[in-house]
Amino acid sequence: MADVTITVRPNGSFRVEGPIKLVDGNGAEWDLAGKPAVSLCRCGASTKKPFCDGAHTKIGFAAAEAAVVAQDPAAAQAVKGDNAPKAAPNS
Repeated sequence: MADVTITVRPNGSFRVEGPIKLVDGNGAEWDLAGKPAVSLCRCGASTKKPFCDGAHTKIGFAAAEAAVVAQDPAAAQAVKGDNAPKAAPNS
């Protein structure tokens, strides 16, 4: 099976390289024959959704670029526990 790579472009699109199948909410498939890569919109302003048309540059789209570093499970549970709603004391 061939690899698929998705690259988050700085304040831009998702660049998808490799063999993919792209379908809409109704299950209809886009014809990507002969396209080794596509750029998908992530700013929401493209007039060619789901594909990028460069609108992100016109609207000044800015996004977090860095991948979030995963915490170890114990630390994640501690954070979740610390932020959990406090139970009301029994009267």
